[in-house]
Amino acid sequence: MSAITFGLVNLAPGGPSSLMRMDATPEQRAALSHRLGLDQPVPVRYLQWLGGAVRGDLGVSLSSSEPVAVRIGQRLPNTLVLAASALGVSIVLGIPLGVLGALRRNTLPDVVVAIISVLGLSVPAFWLGIILILLLSVELNWLPSSGVAAAGGEGDLGDRIVHLLMPALVLSTTVLPYVVRFTRSALLEVLGQDYVRTATAKGLSRVRVVYGHALRSALIPVVSIIGTLVPRLVGGSVVTEAVFGWPGMGRLAVEAANGRDYPLIVGITVVVSVVVVVTSLLVDLAYGWLDPRVRLA
Repeated sequence: MSAITFGLVNLAPGGPSSLMRMDATPEQRAALSHRLGLDQPVPVRYLQWLGGAVRGDLGVSLSSSEPVAVRIGQRLPNTLVLAASALGVSIVLGIPLGVLGALRRNTLPDVVVAIISVLGLSVPAFWLGIILILLLSVELNWLPSSGVAAAGGEGDLGDRIVHLLMPALVLSTTVLPYVVRFTRSALLEVLGQDYVRTATAKGLSRVRVVYGHALRSALIPVVSIIGTLVPRLVGGSVVTEAVFGWPGMGRLAVEAANGRDYPLIVGITVVVSVVVVVTSLLVDLAYGWLDPRVRLA
């Protein structure tokens, strides 16, 4: 990912050379080229960057002259909190709704769950965010419209939670419909298995059969889809953070792109890639906890 991003940044129209002003003198152009390393081939510059990256040095931001690692370190926790909260909302609401749809198949509750899923897939996050701001912040004055905390309230946990509610709810709509649909379809398939019918024939209660036997097996494909949706959460945070003024990696990426801050763009891409890879590893480890057959294998 670092190699691809580094190459695209340097091969894209304009590229780092577009930072040079048209009225700059030849001496100023030469000095800027040397400072940015543009006087060297791209493979050489990439290897130099990679040598620093393995030591934690991702370069220096062109817009603020701060280390890229410092700027990312200031924003990354906010994005992780937002993404984790949105994922938590999706799991807490999505799995019960999927179970409800499976147990009440082709009835009114199942239709309502299906409608909620379709709306979640269809409604753009930026539109939903604006509507919630107009309703809950402007009209009702229940929740703050932007920011991670009120002025002077950065250390207040309650204030941070209040500011987190709307962004987390909006961002969860990018994942929640998939959790609902996969939970429903997986549970319907598991409920038709022989061991479920055997458990029912032994006289076990419906609740114990569903939640003690069937649901645990049905969660395996749900965990799989959650792992693949983590990049969608990170990507969706760009729009959500822009709408709610949330100081996270999404807004930082937009600022870096608008300001042609190429070292920062590469650094953000690499860090987000690491987050996705780590999440995929955690998903693989979760299979062993959910399915004993994986542990035995």
